[in-house]
Amino acid sequence: MKPLTSFTYATQLAEVVFGAGSLTRLPAELDRLGLRRALVLTTPEQAARATELQALLGERMVGAFTEARMHVPIATARAGRERAKELGADCTVAFGGGSTIGLGKAIALDPGIPQIAIDTTYAGSSRTPIWGITEDGQKKTGNDPRVLPRLVIFDPLLTYTLPPRVTAASGLNAMAHAVEALYSPDANPIVDLMAEESLRALGAAIPRAVLAPEDHDARSLAHYGAFLAGSALGAVGMALHHKLCHTLGGSFDLPHAETHAAILPHVVRYNEKHAPEAIAAVARALGTDDAAARLFALLAELKLPMSLRELGLAESDLDKAADLATQRPYFNPRPVDRASVRRLLGEAFAGRLAEGRPRGT
Repeated sequence: MKPLTSFTYATQLAEVVFGAGSLTRLPAELDRLGLRRALVLTTPEQAARATELQALLGERMVGAFTEARMHVPIATARAGRERAKELGADCTVAFGGGSTIGLGKAIALDPGIPQIAIDTTYAGSSRTPIWGITEDGQKKTGNDPRVLPRLVIFDPLLTYTLPPRVTAASGLNAMAHAVEALYSPDANPIVDLMAEESLRALGAAIPRAVLAPEDHDARSLAHYGAFLAGSALGAVGMALHHKLCHTLGGSFDLPHAETHAAILPHVVRYNEKHAPEAIAAVARALGTDDAAARLFALLAELKLPMSLRELGLAESDLDKAADLATQRPYFNPRPVDRASVRRLLGEAFAGRLAEGRPRGT
């Protein structure tokens, strides 16, 4: 353990209900919080869940908005906000992953009603005060305590039907949160513990959950890892990895979780010499001596796309992506310059991981 120094740790105040069958506690939790007019949010693919929640919530549910989309397009955010106002909702209940919870965050900003999140993937958005809205071809993000869900329900039973690709991609998305938390300028021993434990849990659970979707222990461990990863990132903030993914998603409409998965090994390689203790913690949690190589190998093992080309990015878009990603850059332990970022994106586009430093150096 490295020597302790002074640090600041600010907690994010939100309640978490965790465990098999915990969805059934939702009506009582709404009553306890004094919330009586819930607007349920889902994606179009999950619209049937709104009907299920109507049966559970009864008169506590005033309606549904089932048009949540990846990257929260501004038109979708405005439509959701109008629906909440029309119905006089006093909260939203987001059933799903990052797209749906992201919409709930946009509504928490305006008209300012709280969100309850039923988190059914491993992306971890429910545990951060970070919001993102895409407008005019660019994803704009911010950090606001108002968007942190008031209550989060993690019920592993709800993840049994997650397709293997969603399980794998959202799991690596959560790993990216933990990795960036380890080398944030606000990193501290408490966040370090959460982030490393998260990586250990996710590294063990995600391959098992992909192979055996109804492995309850694996699903529970993956939800636990995702909870820790989101909590860690929410306490300290983002770096280059998230800037790249926000650029690729918001400006080129690449799929959110798969983009996080494909980019992660390359950013770890990019930063490893400039954040050696953080990357050593990643390697330790994953049981390897080369964190970037292990994460890259996981893409193949989990049958995820290994290149940005496979995700639909055109080679002609790489220069624009590099330009956008280096405008107003986020903090990063290794300085961010356009040429280096363009090289990283080229390697990620080709699905070719750069060589790391020799072992033992």
